[in-house]
Amino acid sequence: MTGKVAVFGSGSWGTAFSIVLADGGNEVTMWARREELAAAITETRENPDYLPGIELPPAITATHDVEKALHGADLVVLAVPSQSLRENLTEWAPFVEPDAVFMSLMKGVELGTLNRMSEVIGEVTGAGPERISVVSGPNLAKEIARREPAASVVACADEDVARVLQQRVHSPAFRPYTSTDVLGCELGGAYKNVVGIAVGIVVGMGFGDNTTASVITRGLAETARLAMKLGANPLTLMGLAGLGDLVATCSSPLSRNRTFGENLGKGMTAAEIYATTRQVAEGAKSCASLRALAERHGVDAPLAEYVDDVVAGRMTAQQMMDRTLARSTKSELD
Repeated sequence: MTGKVAVFGSGSWGTAFSIVLADGGNEVTMWARREELAAAITETRENPDYLPGIELPPAITATHDVEKALHGADLVVLAVPSQSLRENLTEWAPFVEPDAVFMSLMKGVELGTLNRMSEVIGEVTGAGPERISVVSGPNLAKEIARREPAASVVACADEDVARVLQQRVHSPAFRPYTSTDVLGCELGGAYKNVVGIAVGIVVGMGFGDNTTASVITRGLAETARLAMKLGANPLTLMGLAGLGDLVATCSSPLSRNRTFGENLGKGMTAAEIYATTRQVAEGAKSCASLRALAERHGVDAPLAEYVDDVVAGRMTAQQMMDRTLARSTKSELD
Protein backbone atom coordinates (compact mmCIF):
# COMPACT_ATOMS: atom_id res chain seq x y z
CA MET A 1 0.00 0.00 0.00
CA THR A 2 1.33 3.41 -0.97
CA GLY A 3 0.00 6.95 -0.98
CA LYS A 4 0.89 10.57 -0.41
CA VAL A 5 3.00 11.45 2.61
CA ALA A 6 3.73 14.85 4.13
CA VAL A 7 7.01 14.95 6.06
CA PHE A 8 7.34 17.89 8.44
CA GLY A 9 10.98 18.54 9.19
CA SER A 10 13.73 18.78 6.60
CA GLY A 11 16.68 18.09 8.86
CA SER A 12 18.85 15.03 8.46
CA TRP A 13 16.35 12.52 9.92
CA GLY A 14 13.31 13.92 8.15
CA THR A 15 15.22 13.86 4.87
CA ALA A 16 16.60 10.36 5.41
CA PHE A 17 13.17 8.98 6.26
CA SER A 18 11.72 10.70 3.19
CA ILE A 19 14.14 8.58 1.16
CA VAL A 20 12.85 5.45 2.92
CA LEU A 21 9.26 6.44 2.15
CA ALA A 22 10.05 7.19 -1.49
CA ASP A 23 11.90 3.88 -1.85
CA GLY A 24 8.79 2.21 -0.42
CA GLY A 25 6.70 3.61 -3.28
CA ASN A 26 5.16 6.67 -1.62
CA GLU A 27 4.81 10.17 -3.06
CA VAL A 28 6.58 12.37 -0.53
CA THR A 29 6.33 16.12 0.08
CA MET A 30 8.87 17.51 2.54
CA TRP A 31 7.97 20.68 4.41
CA ALA A 32 10.90 22.98 5.20
CA ARG A 33 10.74 25.72 7.77
CA ARG A 34 13.03 27.91 5.63
CA GLU A 35 11.74 28.73 2.17
CA GLU A 36 15.27 28.91 0.78
CA LEU A 37 15.98 25.33 1.90
CA ALA A 38 12.81 24.05 0.19
CA ALA A 39 13.91 25.80 -2.99
CA ALA A 40 17.43 24.39 -2.73
CA ILE A 41 16.10 20.84 -2.27
CA THR A 42 13.87 21.25 -5.31
CA GLU A 43 16.62 22.71 -7.48
CA THR A 44 19.56 20.50 -6.48
CA ARG A 45 17.73 17.22 -5.67
CA GLU A 46 19.62 16.99 -2.38
CA ASN A 47 19.48 18.60 1.04
CA PRO A 48 22.56 20.84 0.96
CA ASP A 49 22.31 21.88 4.62
CA TYR A 50 21.91 18.49 6.29
CA LEU A 51 22.72 15.65 3.86
CA PRO A 52 24.88 17.15 1.10
CA GLY A 53 25.94 14.82 -1.67
CA ILE A 54 23.04 12.38 -1.28
CA GLU A 55 20.68 12.43 -4.26
CA LEU A 56 16.98 12.42 -3.43
CA PRO A 57 14.59 10.10 -5.34
CA PRO A 58 12.26 11.67 -7.95
CA ALA A 59 9.22 10.93 -5.72
CA ILE A 60 10.36 13.56 -3.21
CA THR A 61 9.39 17.21 -3.55
CA ALA A 62 9.85 20.07 -1.08
CA THR A 63 7.78 23.10 -0.12
CA HIS A 64 7.52 25.83 2.51
CA ASP A 65 3.72 25.92 2.08
CA VAL A 66 2.00 23.98 4.90
CA GLU A 67 -1.34 23.65 3.11
CA LYS A 68 0.33 22.42 -0.07
CA ALA A 69 2.35 19.84 1.84
CA LEU A 70 -0.72 18.42 3.60
CA HIS A 71 -3.19 18.46 0.71
CA GLY A 72 -4.23 14.87 -0.02
CA ALA A 73 -1.70 13.36 2.41
CA ASP A 74 -3.06 10.28 4.20
CA LEU A 75 0.13 9.96 6.28
CA VAL A 76 1.70 12.89 8.17
CA VAL A 77 5.24 12.26 9.38
CA LEU A 78 6.56 14.55 12.12
CA ALA A 79 10.32 14.99 12.40
CA VAL A 80 10.70 18.36 14.12
CA PRO A 81 12.46 19.01 17.45
CA SER A 82 10.26 17.57 20.17
CA GLN A 83 10.07 20.76 22.23
CA SER A 84 8.64 22.71 19.28
CA LEU A 85 6.02 20.11 18.28
CA ARG A 86 3.04 21.54 20.18
CA GLU A 87 3.43 25.06 18.80
CA ASN A 88 4.05 23.85 15.25
CA LEU A 89 1.30 21.23 15.18
CA THR A 90 -1.25 23.72 16.49
CA GLU A 91 -0.55 25.77 13.37
CA TRP A 92 -0.58 22.79 10.99
CA ALA A 93 -3.54 20.81 12.37
CA PRO A 94 -6.33 22.70 10.54
CA PHE A 95 -4.87 21.62 7.18
CA VAL A 96 -4.51 17.89 8.01
CA GLU A 97 -6.85 15.55 6.11
CA PRO A 98 -9.63 14.27 8.46
CA ASP A 99 -8.56 10.61 8.50
CA ALA A 100 -4.80 11.06 8.08
CA VAL A 101 -2.54 8.96 10.29
CA PHE A 102 0.28 10.64 12.20
CA MET A 103 3.73 9.11 12.45
CA SER A 104 6.19 10.49 14.99
CA LEU A 105 9.92 10.22 14.34
CA MET A 106 10.65 12.40 17.39
CA LYS A 107 12.43 11.12 20.46
CA GLY A 108 11.74 13.35 23.41
CA VAL A 109 9.44 14.18 26.32
CA GLU A 110 7.82 17.60 26.45
CA LEU A 111 9.13 19.98 29.09
CA GLY A 112 6.50 21.10 31.56
CA THR A 113 3.71 18.67 30.67
CA LEU A 114 6.06 15.63 30.63
CA ASN A 115 3.99 14.29 27.73
CA ARG A 116 5.35 11.88 25.18
CA MET A 117 5.14 13.02 21.57
CA SER A 118 2.17 10.75 20.79
CA GLU A 119 0.30 12.35 23.69
CA VAL A 120 1.05 15.83 22.37
CA ILE A 121 -0.23 14.80 18.92
CA GLY A 122 -3.44 13.47 20.44
CA GLU A 123 -4.02 16.58 22.54
CA VAL A 124 -3.42 19.05 19.74
CA THR A 125 -5.25 17.25 16.91
CA GLY A 126 -7.88 15.18 18.72
CA ALA A 127 -6.68 12.09 16.84
CA GLY A 128 -7.38 8.77 18.54
CA PRO A 129 -4.69 6.16 19.30
CA GLU A 130 -5.52 4.34 16.05
CA ARG A 131 -4.32 7.40 14.11
CA ILE A 132 -1.05 7.92 15.99
CA SER A 133 2.11 5.90 15.40
CA VAL A 134 5.80 6.12 16.20
CA VAL A 135 8.94 4.84 14.51
CA SER A 136 11.93 4.06 16.69
CA GLY A 137 15.08 2.02 16.34
CA PRO A 138 18.82 2.15 15.60
CA ASN A 139 18.44 4.59 12.72
CA LEU A 140 21.32 7.05 12.33
CA ALA A 141 20.19 9.43 9.61
CA LYS A 142 23.30 9.45 7.40
CA GLU A 143 23.43 5.66 7.25
CA ILE A 144 19.72 5.44 6.45
CA ALA A 145 20.12 8.05 3.71
CA ARG A 146 22.99 6.03 2.23
CA ARG A 147 20.61 3.05 2.19
CA GLU A 148 22.74 0.97 4.51
CA PRO A 149 20.69 -2.00 5.86
CA ALA A 150 18.74 -1.13 9.00
CA ALA A 151 15.72 -2.24 11.02
CA SER A 152 13.23 -0.34 13.14
CA VAL A 153 9.89 -0.60 14.93
CA VAL A 154 6.58 0.87 13.78
CA ALA A 155 4.30 1.09 16.80
CA CYS A 156 0.59 1.89 16.98
CA ALA A 157 -2.06 0.95 19.52
CA ASP A 158 -4.05 -0.51 16.61
CA GLU A 159 -2.12 -3.53 15.35
CA ASP A 160 -3.86 -3.46 11.95
CA VAL A 161 -2.77 0.14 11.42
CA ALA A 162 0.77 -0.77 12.46
CA ARG A 163 0.83 -3.49 9.80
CA VAL A 164 -0.38 -1.11 7.10
CA LEU A 165 2.28 1.43 8.07
CA GLN A 166 4.88 -1.31 8.14
CA GLN A 167 4.26 -1.88 4.43
CA ARG A 168 4.38 1.85 3.72
CA VAL A 169 7.90 2.21 5.17
CA HIS A 170 9.31 -1.13 4.01
CA SER A 171 12.06 -0.56 1.45
CA PRO A 172 14.91 -2.70 0.09
CA ALA A 173 17.28 -1.42 2.80
CA PHE A 174 14.84 -0.68 5.64
CA ARG A 175 13.17 -3.53 7.54
CA PRO A 176 10.36 -2.46 9.91
CA TYR A 177 8.80 -4.60 12.64
CA THR A 178 5.42 -3.88 14.26
CA SER A 179 4.50 -3.26 17.88
CA THR A 180 1.52 -2.04 19.87
CA ASP A 181 3.74 -0.76 22.71
CA VAL A 182 3.84 2.92 21.79
CA LEU A 183 4.80 3.93 25.32
CA GLY A 184 7.79 1.58 25.47
CA CYS A 185 9.06 2.63 22.06
CA GLU A 186 8.80 6.32 22.90
CA LEU A 187 10.47 6.08 26.29
CA GLY A 188 13.24 3.90 24.89
CA GLY A 189 13.83 6.44 22.13
CA ALA A 190 13.85 9.43 24.47
CA TYR A 191 15.95 7.90 27.22
CA LYS A 192 18.67 6.58 24.92
CA ASN A 193 19.52 10.17 24.02
CA VAL A 194 20.23 10.95 27.68
CA VAL A 195 22.34 7.81 28.03
CA GLY A 196 24.11 8.77 24.81
CA ILE A 197 25.09 12.12 26.33
CA ALA A 198 26.34 10.34 29.48
CA VAL A 199 28.46 7.99 27.36
CA GLY A 200 29.78 10.94 25.39
CA ILE A 201 30.77 12.69 28.62
CA VAL A 202 32.91 9.78 29.81
CA VAL A 203 34.46 9.39 26.34
CA GLY A 204 35.24 13.11 26.32
CA MET A 205 36.91 12.70 29.71
CA GLY A 206 39.20 10.10 28.18
CA PHE A 207 37.75 6.90 29.63
CA GLY A 208 37.56 3.64 27.68
CA ASP A 209 35.36 0.69 26.91
CA ASN A 210 34.81 -0.59 30.47
CA THR A 211 33.42 2.76 31.56
CA THR A 212 31.25 3.24 28.49
CA ALA A 213 29.87 -0.32 28.70
CA SER A 214 28.99 0.25 32.35
CA VAL A 215 27.17 3.50 31.56
CA ILE A 216 25.25 1.90 28.66
CA THR A 217 24.17 -1.07 30.79
CA ARG A 218 23.09 0.97 33.78
CA GLY A 219 21.37 3.40 31.42
CA LEU A 220 19.33 0.54 29.97
CA ALA A 221 18.38 -0.56 33.49
CA GLU A 222 17.29 2.99 34.32
CA THR A 223 15.25 3.20 31.13
CA ALA A 224 13.55 -0.11 31.88
CA ARG A 225 12.73 0.91 35.46
CA LEU A 226 10.83 3.98 34.34
CA ALA A 227 9.22 2.41 31.27
CA MET A 228 7.95 -0.62 33.18
CA LYS A 229 6.64 1.58 36.00
CA LEU A 230 4.55 3.39 33.38
CA GLY A 231 3.28 0.13 31.86
CA ALA A 232 5.65 -0.67 29.00
CA ASN A 233 6.41 -4.21 27.89
CA PRO A 234 9.94 -5.04 29.14
CA LEU A 235 10.63 -6.93 25.91
CA THR A 236 10.31 -3.64 24.02
CA LEU A 237 13.35 -2.35 25.91
CA MET A 238 15.31 -5.43 24.85
CA GLY A 239 14.40 -4.89 21.19
CA LEU A 240 15.20 -2.46 18.39
CA ALA A 241 13.47 0.53 20.01
CA GLY A 242 15.31 -0.09 23.27
CA LEU A 243 18.67 -1.83 23.24
CA GLY A 244 19.11 -1.44 19.47
CA ASP A 245 18.65 2.32 19.48
CA LEU A 246 20.73 2.64 22.64
CA VAL A 247 23.70 0.80 21.13
CA ALA A 248 23.65 2.88 17.94
CA THR A 249 23.40 6.18 19.80
CA CYS A 250 26.07 5.37 22.35
CA SER A 251 28.61 3.77 20.00
CA SER A 252 28.53 5.90 16.86
CA PRO A 253 30.42 9.14 16.22
CA LEU A 254 27.44 10.05 13.97
CA SER A 255 25.24 10.36 17.07
CA ARG A 256 24.43 13.98 17.89
CA ASN A 257 23.81 13.17 21.54
CA ARG A 258 27.05 11.29 22.03
CA THR A 259 28.95 14.10 20.29
CA PHE A 260 27.19 16.65 22.51
CA GLY A 261 28.27 14.65 25.56
CA GLU A 262 31.86 14.36 24.35
CA ASN A 263 32.07 18.12 24.13
CA LEU A 264 30.68 18.45 27.65
CA GLY A 265 33.27 15.92 28.84
CA LYS A 266 36.01 18.02 27.26
CA GLY A 267 34.90 21.05 29.26
CA MET A 268 32.62 22.94 26.86
CA THR A 269 29.38 24.43 28.17
CA ALA A 270 26.02 23.62 26.62
CA ALA A 271 25.77 27.21 25.33
CA GLU A 272 29.13 26.89 23.60
CA ILE A 273 28.07 23.62 21.96
CA TYR A 274 24.73 25.07 20.77
CA ALA A 275 26.62 27.91 19.12
CA THR A 276 28.65 25.54 16.93
CA THR A 277 25.86 23.53 15.25
CA ARG A 278 22.30 23.72 13.91
CA GLN A 279 21.76 20.01 14.71
CA VAL A 280 19.55 19.31 17.74
CA ALA A 281 20.71 16.93 20.48
CA GLU A 282 17.31 15.96 21.87
CA GLY A 283 18.76 14.50 25.07
CA ALA A 284 20.01 17.92 26.14
CA LYS A 285 16.38 19.00 26.59
CA SER A 286 14.76 15.67 27.47
CA CYS A 287 17.11 14.97 30.38
CA ALA A 288 15.19 17.52 32.45
CA SER A 289 11.76 16.21 31.48
CA LEU A 290 12.75 12.55 31.95
CA ARG A 291 14.24 13.40 35.33
CA ALA A 292 10.98 15.08 36.33
CA LEU A 293 8.94 12.15 34.97
CA ALA A 294 10.99 9.69 37.01
CA GLU A 295 10.62 11.84 40.14
CA ARG A 296 6.85 12.04 39.58
CA HIS A 297 6.64 8.25 39.60
CA GLY A 298 9.19 7.61 42.35
CA VAL A 299 11.76 5.98 40.05
CA ASP A 300 15.48 6.23 40.80
CA ALA A 301 17.09 7.88 37.74
CA PRO A 302 20.65 8.97 38.55
CA LEU A 303 21.84 9.21 34.94
CA ALA A 304 19.00 11.54 33.94
CA GLU A 305 19.61 13.55 37.11
CA TYR A 306 23.36 13.91 36.61
CA VAL A 307 23.19 14.59 32.87
CA ASP A 308 20.57 17.28 33.51
CA ASP A 309 22.87 18.90 36.07
CA VAL A 310 25.90 18.80 33.76
CA VAL A 311 23.93 20.22 30.80
CA ALA A 312 22.56 23.00 33.03
CA GLY A 313 26.03 23.81 34.36
CA ARG A 314 25.17 22.84 37.94
CA MET A 315 27.72 20.02 37.93
CA THR A 316 31.00 19.35 36.15
CA ALA A 317 31.73 16.13 34.26
CA GLN A 318 34.23 15.14 36.95
CA GLN A 319 31.66 15.71 39.70
CA MET A 320 29.22 13.52 37.75
CA MET A 321 31.77 10.71 37.71
CA ASP A 322 32.62 11.17 41.40
CA ARG A 323 28.97 11.11 42.46
CA THR A 324 28.21 8.05 40.33
CA LEU A 325 31.05 6.07 41.91
CA ALA A 326 30.13 7.29 45.41
CA ARG A 327 26.56 6.00 45.21
CA SER A 328 25.68 3.31 47.76
CA THR A 329 26.28 -0.27 46.67
CA LYS A 330 23.33 -2.55 45.95
CA SER A 331 22.25 -5.70 44.14
CA GLU A 332 22.33 -5.36 40.36
CA LEU A 333 18.70 -6.44 40.21
CA ASP A 334 17.41 -3.86 42.68
